[in-house]
Amino acid sequence: MQSFLKSFCCMSLVVGSLLPAALANANDDPFESLNRDILKFNDAADKVFLRPIAVAYDSAVPRPIRQGFVNAYENLSDVNAALNALLQGRPVPAVKNTGRVLVNSTLGILGTIDVATDMGIERYETDFGHTLARWGTPEGPYVMLPFLGPRTFRSGFGDLTDSFMSANDYLFDDDAITWGTRGLRVLEYRADLLEAEELITGDRYVFIRDAYLQNREAQVNDGVVVDTFSDFEDDEWDEDF
Repeated sequence: MQSFLKSFCCMSLVVGSLLPAALANANDDPFESLNRDILKFNDAADKVFLRPIAVAYDSAVPRPIRQGFVNAYENLSDVNAALNALLQGRPVPAVKNTGRVLVNSTLGILGTIDVATDMGIERYETDFGHTLARWGTPEGPYVMLPFLGPRTFRSGFGDLTDSFMSANDYLFDDDAITWGTRGLRVLEYRADLLEAEELITGDRYVFIRDAYLQNREAQVNDGVVVDTFSDFEDDEWDEDF
């Protein structure tokens, strides 16, 4: 655990010191043309590979088993969230997430059952991108990454840091298990999106970009969102709905 905390803090200091200068003059979406091309690539790869597997997975694996896996994965994620809460100067959420891990890892059978939520111990959902925002790091441009999907510079650096500091990596010192669980989590996430696909209307790129940016804004601003991202004028929206 000491090496875990030391590595996390070192990575936090390095990223936190370098990122502000890199993003000082960034705009929301200066790479739109490239982003659109990458989205087309991702959609093609998804259609050929990931979506068919997700459909089969959704049909074959019983919901209780899937939920148990998600709960166990989220239980480990609560460790990372507790550390980020501390880095944000928020001790109460850090204590709550730590309590969740202790309760779910014991009474919840290694986290497969979310006992903590039933007990009223709510999860504080956060990540290192949120931590960077908390201390004034600019968001930076919106980017669409091959296979990984939408990010901003800040959330992308945050995800990279969180991936190196994942409790899953320290608990299971085995690359096969580490990447296997990550792959299964991606598959679960994609299966959950199957029904949501029908909600995407109008310009697919703009819809995905706006949804992502609004979600990040809501996290950083404790649930408050102001829609300033959309390129559509009011009359263009009226034509689509």
